[in-house]
Amino acid sequence: MRIGELADEVGVDPKTIRYYESIALLPEPPRTAAGYRHYGPEDVERLAFVRRATELDLRLDEIREILALRDRGVRPCDYVLEVARQRITELDQRIVQMRQARNELERLLARTPSAEQAGRYCELIEHRTSNGA
Repeated sequence: MRIGELADEVGVDPKTIRYYESIALLPEPPRTAAGYRHYGPEDVERLAFVRRATELDLRLDEIREILALRDRGVRPCDYVLEVARQRITELDQRIVQMRQARNELERLLARTPSAEQAGRYCELIEHRTSNGA
């Protein structure tokens, strides 16, 4: 199959496929006589795995390591578990930060600024304090 067919099959943009090839997440495919990339079922499987991994917020370097382990015949599940634990910790931290940002935005909305307030951009943001008040 050609790159557009692979893209449609897995649900990614062809540019993403080319990028993944350039950073070695996907192997360089063979070319047809006309110079088109030619992909097989293994490419569909690998690209689908990469897509699922990115949807789980795994970083590309982590995905590359998982694929490298698999390519060497090593089951990468222990590594995946380690990465998953790290990602959960990071996500928990981001959730706390997002809740704080949401609370601060609610406080800003409650202050209802006047269009006449001084400030180069918006006084509510320019003069906010570190505690959000």
